[in-house]
Amino acid sequence: MNAMSCSHCRAHGRRGFLRWSGAAVAALGSGLWASTVHAVVLSKAKRDAMSPEQILEQMKKGNQRFRQGRRESRDFLAQQRLTAQGQYPAAVLLTCIDSRAPAETIMDLGIGDIFNSRVAGNVANEDILGSLEFACKVAGAKVVLVMGHTACGAIKGAIDNVELGNLTGLLAKIKPAVKATDYGGARTAGNYEFVDAVARTNVALTMVDIRSRSAVLRELETDGAIKIAGAMYDLQNGAVDFFP
Repeated sequence: MNAMSCSHCRAHGRRGFLRWSGAAVAALGSGLWASTVHAVVLSKAKRDAMSPEQILEQMKKGNQRFRQGRRESRDFLAQQRLTAQGQYPAAVLLTCIDSRAPAETIMDLGIGDIFNSRVAGNVANEDILGSLEFACKVAGAKVVLVMGHTACGAIKGAIDNVELGNLTGLLAKIKPAVKATDYGGARTAGNYEFVDAVARTNVALTMVDIRSRSAVLRELETDGAIKIAGAMYDLQNGAVDFFP
């Protein structure tokens, strides 16, 4: 083989390698947010370019992938290393502590994509409100998503007037949702249809509570910088139902 043909083979080999390596990087990228083969974690530029509505749409698509069993392949170690230098989450979630409802998993999210505040019954107190304000006003998140779930133990406890140490005070924050839920059937913790109806009401009231008690978040939403939204996760079918 002459020198010219060898040079041609080497050039062809380099082009093939570059095509392969580009595809590999794309596969390692954060599938929810990535738009280039270089994106492994959510960057500030990418986050800032998205509207709150676009961020919510990406979450919906992530949940669809989860339900279809085709979650994106991620290099979590690479994400861990890159996010150690800084974080630019697109949203902050207020969710329940239930072990069956991990937001990052059910919406196919990677390391650094969201903040997640978890408390039984996804209720808001001063510490939670301060965390949400930090996430949006300081760190730049554009969505506040309050997510409840079906068959919630905290909701059942509020319905049954459970009293147990500090849990008593937490459940008291849910009881207004029990009273506010319009339901004609059995209003008991054993009626899961009622439990789920209360859980949805609780999400809606928590959204109202956030707007009324946080001038910071209220002003950001009024200016269009953020969107406060709600969601319910169905433990049975894995679907997240988003609502305004």
